[in-house]
Amino acid sequence: MTDVIVVGAGPTGLMLAAELRLHGVRVLVLERDPEPTPVVRALGLHVRSIEVMDQRGLLERFLAHGTQHRVGGFFAGLGTRWPDRLDTAHSYVLGIPQTVTDRLLAEHATDLGAEIRRGSELVGLSQDDDGVTAELADGTRLRARHLVGCDGGRSTVRKLLGVGFPGEPARVETLLGEMRVTTEQEELAAVVARVRETEKRFGLGPLGDGAYRVVVPADGVAEDRTVPPTLDDFKRQLRAYAGTDFGVHAPRWLSRFGDATRQAERYRVGRVLLAGDAAHIHPPTGGQGLNLGVQDAFNLGWKLAAEVAGWAPPDLLDSYHAERHPVATAVLDNTRAQMELMSTAPGPQAVRRLLSELIDFEDVNRYLIEKITAIGVRYDFGDGDGHELLGRRMRDITLKRGRLYELTRTGRGLLLDQTGRLSVAGWSDRVDHVVDVSEEFDVPAILLRPDGHVAWAGEDQRELLAQLPRWFGRPMTAADL
Repeated sequence: MTDVIVVGAGPTGLMLAAELRLHGVRVLVLERDPEPTPVVRALGLHVRSIEVMDQRGLLERFLAHGTQHRVGGFFAGLGTRWPDRLDTAHSYVLGIPQTVTDRLLAEHATDLGAEIRRGSELVGLSQDDDGVTAELADGTRLRARHLVGCDGGRSTVRKLLGVGFPGEPARVETLLGEMRVTTEQEELAAVVARVRETEKRFGLGPLGDGAYRVVVPADGVAEDRTVPPTLDDFKRQLRAYAGTDFGVHAPRWLSRFGDATRQAERYRVGRVLLAGDAAHIHPPTGGQGLNLGVQDAFNLGWKLAAEVAGWAPPDLLDSYHAERHPVATAVLDNTRAQMELMSTAPGPQAVRRLLSELIDFEDVNRYLIEKITAIGVRYDFGDGDGHELLGRRMRDITLKRGRLYELTRTGRGLLLDQTGRLSVAGWSDRVDHVVDVSEEFDVPAILLRPDGHVAWAGEDQRELLAQLPRWFGRPMTAADL
């Protein structure tokens, strides 16, 4: 028996595996496909995911393969200016192909000791009081204490659990692929700019190696989504929208996607949990999908590790659903709004023109970018009168002896104490106590969960002692040593 089986070796599953291994949990990742996919569905990391990589010491690896962008347009293509004074030390979007993200996260997970078993398809599962039995297509049966489905929008795990997936089916379909073109760049850019004045689901972008990423509405293409699109489909749609097919040829891969919007009713059923696209699907507007899944994993990892280790408070694992389900609901809502704003119908176009004026106001621009980049997320801990930082993720700050995020690499809790008078005695095996000061920070002390969200802020030792068991279980005693 292993501790946790993770089904799916995409960004969510790989991030989760690494988080679990950080705490010594034995992890097996099962992936149906025998090789990593060459399809580049996501193109970058938003601010919160960039912070996550920094918190785990991975950011330099990602920066070496990506490009920093500070341009607007992430909310339904509105606005051209990146907002000022975002509450982050990483005020940019990192352009990086998902294939590279997958590779870097796989290397990180395996470096920490996770096993990734490709060509292993899950076809059945059952659970009892002691664990979960996973049945593979080749007849193999595996046992684990817990199992997490990170296996995408058509999740086998979710279907086997019988968890409802309510929402709306796709109304519009879009073709997506990578291929070469014969049209000169200057002419191509002019045509794309003209078409995008009215059709935002259209684009041809250079990838830097002679190939282009092509996006075009799929209206009129075969209704059966199981039928893969052809190069002729792309040519026909390009001519319909742009009056030219740009001489597209030599495709690397071709695909299509819809704007279906659905969310799992429950993220946990006993010893089995759901994360990433297995728990929620939505249109790719704003580039939030991959990021949402990585952040699911970041929230779940330490909680599931605590459950495995035996020190988790009774409600800790259930707080994963309580915290992440509302976050995904908000993302589904903003992608619905963006899709309406991208419609060419007169009503949505009128709303779009109005919002185009409003986004010129700095506060509006910042508010929408905080939604897209997830730095505006605040978990509801049920403390309505608590400190304004409570439930929020803590931005990186410069301390006298380094940076805050450099102290979070272990994945443990952290008490940042500017008073030098507090103590985490009894929880020192789960919480690091750092006495240091920062000119960027005027709160006497904060208690951070392993995912970087503020669990307590203040200077009263008694208040601190009331919060430590809520997130980190009962204190260690002499009998535990």
